[in-house]
Amino acid sequence: MGKLFAVVLILITIISTVFFIYHGPDNILWLPIDASAHGHGVDHQLMETMYGSGFLFVASQILLGLFVWQSTSRPEGWKYKTFPGGAKPMVVSAILLVGIEILTLSFVGSKVWAGIYLSPAESQALPIDVQAGQFAFYFRYAGADGKFGGIHADKIDEGSGNFFGLDPRDDVAARDDVVVASLTIPVNRPILLTMHSKDVIHSFYVRELRLQQDIVPGLMIPLHFTATQTGRFEIVCTQLCGLGHYQMKAYLDVLPAGKFDEWLKQQEAQQ
Repeated sequence: MGKLFAVVLILITIISTVFFIYHGPDNILWLPIDASAHGHGVDHQLMETMYGSGFLFVASQILLGLFVWQSTSRPEGWKYKTFPGGAKPMVVSAILLVGIEILTLSFVGSKVWAGIYLSPAESQALPIDVQAGQFAFYFRYAGADGKFGGIHADKIDEGSGNFFGLDPRDDVAARDDVVVASLTIPVNRPILLTMHSKDVIHSFYVRELRLQQDIVPGLMIPLHFTATQTGRFEIVCTQLCGLGHYQMKAYLDVLPAGKFDEWLKQQEAQQ
């Protein structure tokens, strides 16, 4: 049984490895399309992680299979050989090897991560306000004056459609704000989202943009990106936020610049 286990273990390892080699790096069927300017860097880091961890996986499984094979059906009285110094050097070596791998991958990926979450948005980025709440997203665009109206928590009234708590009677800047339930943006233009939650922790996740950001109550969280492909993509909440979490989603529509301008004018006329 020991030799059978060793053979099965090595076969599973080889089959798994062939599966990943066949699908990468230029034909990764399980990854969605990359529709963002920073997506290439994220995918490159993902593949480096897959190669590094994959090498360790294959090496460790083959060694385990060989050890099992050699330790099976030994003649009576055979003495096991011990690793010089006992098990301690092996454990320390394994910890160092894995630790070095993790630190290397973290260092290599830090530039990509910082470019998304730490670098400032470009000056010409289109500002969009995002509000998350149980169980929907709402998006706000500044009107013709280019200014957002102030948010008043005591004035939030979903029944009347005042999702951001605007006060157009006393706040001139709020009178032309555009509030919609879908995020519409122009292609190839930097976007700056300012996100906040009105109840519990939510999350903004668009797989095609390679973006995921938690939205924490009490914080105004910036997130910037540039979409490079037109189309419709799903926005989902990836934080368990209540009984309706499974249905909390919206859509991202990426339009050509001219069509986006037309869309925004239509929304302004309907407010």
